[in-house]
Amino acid sequence: MDLTRYVDSLQQQLRTAASAGSDEARELADRLTAPLDSAARLVLLEALSDAAGEISAEIAPGSVDIRLRAGSPEFVVDVPVASDGTSPAPAPTAPPVVDADAGATTRTTLRLPDHLKTQAETAAAQEGVSVNTWLVRAVAAALEQSTGRPAAGRPSRGGSRATGWVR
Repeated sequence: MDLTRYVDSLQQQLRTAASAGSDEARELADRLTAPLDSAARLVLLEALSDAAGEISAEIAPGSVDIRLRAGSPEFVVDVPVASDGTSPAPAPTAPPVVDADAGATTRTTLRLPDHLKTQAETAAAQEGVSVNTWLVRAVAAALEQSTGRPAAGRPSRGGSRATGWVR
């Protein structure tokens, strides 16, 4: 995904706003547009990353990640497959249950011992997903295993139990 048109648009809007002011304001706007490029790209990447996290929470155990290639963000969508590895996993039969008061996602601080954090990072890297996505999947699987029911809004996986994640 090329962010250039979004950054250029923001710079043009700054120039347009400054054009209503004095010569000094226009000169200041011209000086600010170059450093604005980096800052705007970082803010856009953060917004895309947050969006990918929210989408991943909704489609768990699937995921959407953002990766940078040559400075440009790239969406990576991971759709889980059935345990036999031959056919896609069944689509949810009912829409996800979302508590309207709680919102779609919640930011949570999780404190892990260093050795668990390292293991989670390694497992996430092996699966090619973010640590956040890996943790969302782990929590969903643990809830399903402990309650015998899928996480809210998720379909049951049938009578057999599987551990880990299959790509």
